[in-house]
Amino acid sequence: MGFDQYHEPPQELPEETRTFARLCASLTEEAEAIGWYEQRLAVERDPEARAVMADAVGEEYKHFCMDLEFLLRRKPKWRETAEGVLFQKGDIVEHGEAAEAAAGSAASTEGSHSESREAAGTLGIGSLKEGR
Repeated sequence: MGFDQYHEPPQELPEETRTFARLCASLTEEAEAIGWYEQRLAVERDPEARAVMADAVGEEYKHFCMDLEFLLRRKPKWRETAEGVLFQKGDIVEHGEAAEAAAGSAASTEGSHSESREAAGTLGIGSLKEGR
């Protein structure tokens, strides 16, 4: 069994990093499975087969979302960026640029503010939410 999700020697990586890499690999696998099902559904003519595949792709959506949520819980900056991009109306790229800038400025002050944000139960993204 290969361990090609690692770019550094696995024995040198902390367990938390190896777990994170596993979930990143799982997220990629779920995204690939969704793409495969979408292709199959696009060409399948048998209604019963389509129903089975449509049900299966729903499972892949769920697994993708669960993997993503796990990863976002481990990386506050990633979550902050995602919250600035996901489920927003308007230009995706513009939201991405703004979210990246906001997360970048938050990261530069994170050392002094992260404890107070954790105590308040927030990641410090109130300004992004107010603009919605």
